[in-house]
Amino acid sequence: MMAEHDARDLSRRLAENAEAVCRHYLSAGRRHGNYWLVGDVRNTPGRSLYVRLHGPSEGRGAAGRWTDASTGAFGDLLDLIRDCLGLIEFRDVADEARSFLALPQPEPDRAADRPRTSPSHRPGTGGSSTDAARRLWDASRPLSGVAAVYLRGRDLTRCSPLAALRFHPDCYYRADADSPPETWPAMIAAVTDLGGRVTGVHRTWLACDGRGKAPVAIPRRAMGDLLGHAVRFGAASDALAAGEGIETVLSLREVMPDLPLAACLSSAHLAAMAFPPALRRLYVLRDDDPAGDHAVTTLLARTQEAGIECLVLSPRLADFNDDLRYLGRGAMRAILHPQLAPQDVARFLQPVAH
Repeated sequence: MMAEHDARDLSRRLAENAEAVCRHYLSAGRRHGNYWLVGDVRNTPGRSLYVRLHGPSEGRGAAGRWTDASTGAFGDLLDLIRDCLGLIEFRDVADEARSFLALPQPEPDRAADRPRTSPSHRPGTGGSSTDAARRLWDASRPLSGVAAVYLRGRDLTRCSPLAALRFHPDCYYRADADSPPETWPAMIAAVTDLGGRVTGVHRTWLACDGRGKAPVAIPRRAMGDLLGHAVRFGAASDALAAGEGIETVLSLREVMPDLPLAACLSSAHLAAMAFPPALRRLYVLRDDDPAGDHAVTTLLARTQEAGIECLVLSPRLADFNDDLRYLGRGAMRAILHPQLAPQDVARFLQPVAH
C-alpha cells in the first residue's frame, strides 16, 4: 500500500511539472499548444508520442498522461521515466522521480507557457481548449472559397452540404511558443460527441489560393476534447465507416454517399472511438503503417466484446484518397465491392455516374 500511495503522489507531483519533465527527459521534442511532441519514449525526434501538459489531476484529460500513436503505448510520467531510462524496479523509478523533483525548477515564462485561453480554463473540465475550439467553430463560415478549392484538388466533390466542415479566412497559426503568430485560411472541422455536441475542432491551414496546404511546419492541428469523439459525416445508423484522416473518409463518400462516416484524426483516437448505441457493423479504413495496424487490432477486439461486426477496408494505394485521385471512382468502387458485407453493396455502393 505504501508503494501504491508513493506512486500516486509522485505521479501527481510530476504531472504538476509536466513540461519540465518533458524538457528534461524528452529534450528532442518540442511543445505544441497543450502537448509535448516527440518521437518515442527513448527521446527520438518525431511527433508520434504526445504528452498532455495541462489538465486535471486525474481522469480524462489529466496532465502528464501520454500516448504513443505509433505503438499504442500510454501511461503517466512515472511510466515515461521508467521507459525512457530503461528502469525495471519501481524503487529505481521512484528514486529517479524524487531526484528530479528535488531539482530547483526554473520559473516558467508565464506568457509563453499559459494556454491562450487560460482565463476561461476550468481545472477538471478541459474547458480552456474546448471553449476555444467552440469559439473558433462559431467564428467560422460555411464551407466555400479557398477550402472548397482545396477539397476539389483532392478530387472530393460531395462536400458542399456537409455540416461538419466550415471555413475561416484568417485562422491563427503559431509553430511554437517562440515563433511569431501568423494567419492563414483554414478548413475547420467540428469534432463532436455521440450526441452531436462540439467538443473540439480540427484545423487544416491552406495556401492562399487553396492549391494545397499552407507552407507551415505543421499544417494540421486539433484542439479540444478529442478522445472518443470524431468529425462525423451523415446521421448515425447501424452501419458506420471510420478512419483517421478527413480526406480519407470523405473519399468513400464519393462512391458511398449514404454511408455514415467518422474521421477520428489519429490512429490512437481511432482505436479509442466511442461506438454509437445503434451500431451493428463497423467498417475500419486501414492505414498501411504500424499505428494503423494497432488501431485495427484494438477495434477488432473492442467490437467483438461489444457484439459489433467489424470489417476492415484496405486501399490499393497508400490510402483511399490516393485510390480516388489516381485510380478513379470506378476502380475505387471495384476495390470496395468485395470488402463490403453483401447487404451493404446494394444499400450503399452506388454506380459511378461521373
